[in-house]
Amino acid sequence: MNGIDYLGLLKLATPETIIVMAAMAVLFVDLGIMRGEPLPNRLRIGAAVTILGCVIAMLWMVNVPAHARVLGGMMAVDPLTQLVKGILLVMTIFTVLISLGATFTEHVGEYFALLLLATVGMMFMASSEDILMIFVSLELTSLSLYILTAFDKRSRESAEAALKYFLFGGVAAAFLLFGLSLLYGVSGDTNLIRIASSLGTKGLDPVVLVALVMTVIGFGFKIAAAPFHLWAPDTYQGAPIPCAAFIASGSKVASFFVFGKVLVLGFAGLEGSGAWHQFLPGWTPVLAALAAASMLIGNLAAIAQRGVKRLLAYSAIAHAGYMLLGVLALSQPTTRHHGMAALVYYLATYGLTTIGAFGVVAIVARQGDDNLSSFAGLSRRAPVPAFCLMIFMLSLAGIPPLAGFFGKFYLFAAAAEAPPGVLGLLWLVIFAIAMSAVSLYYYLQVLKQAYVVAPAEGAAPLETPVVGIAALVALAAGVVLLGCAPNWLLGPLARAIATAGL
Repeated sequence: MNGIDYLGLLKLATPETIIVMAAMAVLFVDLGIMRGEPLPNRLRIGAAVTILGCVIAMLWMVNVPAHARVLGGMMAVDPLTQLVKGILLVMTIFTVLISLGATFTEHVGEYFALLLLATVGMMFMASSEDILMIFVSLELTSLSLYILTAFDKRSRESAEAALKYFLFGGVAAAFLLFGLSLLYGVSGDTNLIRIASSLGTKGLDPVVLVALVMTVIGFGFKIAAAPFHLWAPDTYQGAPIPCAAFIASGSKVASFFVFGKVLVLGFAGLEGSGAWHQFLPGWTPVLAALAAASMLIGNLAAIAQRGVKRLLAYSAIAHAGYMLLGVLALSQPTTRHHGMAALVYYLATYGLTTIGAFGVVAIVARQGDDNLSSFAGLSRRAPVPAFCLMIFMLSLAGIPPLAGFFGKFYLFAAAAEAPPGVLGLLWLVIFAIAMSAVSLYYYLQVLKQAYVVAPAEGAAPLETPVVGIAALVALAAGVVLLGCAPNWLLGPLARAIATAGL
């Protein structure tokens, strides 16, 4: 114990500590100072404190050592993890901004505090190479998100969604904990790198195979991959819209990043093969099957939806299938750098696009609901949000020159890369391209309502808060710029990955 560098540990965890302090500060300000103020004032002050905490944490990360590992990898910091944590903080800021017009709760301090605590859990997930720390961080995130889902106490849908989310999440946590405990049992260690070293001498024996399957099931729930997706549509539908946006963006970024890390570092040497007619036991064929199922179920089910929140939920399931292609690209050392860059780029751009789409849904739902018919004539009732919605939907569909197009192109290229004469995952990439074409149909259905269908007779212009509009415009501009100039994100990503030691 005397050899532990507690000061170094505290320095590495300073950004997370700042976020926890911001959570305490927003509680103190709202409950102790702003208690008697009108709700809009409390929202503005709470949002300002929350955003200030996120900005300070991002600035402080510049002072954190570029490479450091303490307590056997419980905290492992490198430029890649720092970049991912920065992306998570940016998503938290935009989630706060689209919350400013919210009326679903009067518990402003508690809402922003839980949002920040969920962010802390995601940041710790990104920074850890230890299965115990990963599980604790995952549960901190999950518990915060369960409560946020139920935050609209006046809505039975919100309570029902939270209960389903909690029950599915509890079962998934049990699967994950069982899988991780088996890993500890066969290796005698909780560090991912040392686990892989121990598993290398055992191969894919029955216990290791059970551990792999249990771990994939646990993470499959967190990333909403089929067939572990059943919680997602009801959760997105019933949760307050900003909370649904955060679950669809920040939670997915952190979960995919740590999932890839667990597979690449913890199950190194047990990749197997998902190549056409060349399947070999390992985690690659399992993920290939999950990816295909997610793309098929997500895209086909989205076509039948009449509510935009449920449409975005099934869209998220389909996008989880695309993202699994990036995880699959990590299975080969020759494609690992490209795969990680493509995965993180796609996660970042998808997360920002999804927050923007939910932000537009929030504006429409305040004066009605989220049914497709509520978007009729949106271009005439709220031109700026309608234009932003067009950018977000076309980016999700993968239309150039938006970020979604380049993200899919780079992701598919990384997954299709294989040695000469080997088809590799080309079959799955072709299937993903076909499913992307299917997705264009239901995204265009939303835009048809916004730009082609006339508004209902007597429909009034929508109220559009200035800060909310500014956030949507910033997100739309980011989607366009990252599509036209992807190196703005890929450049830092490539440099971070090159020094991360993957």
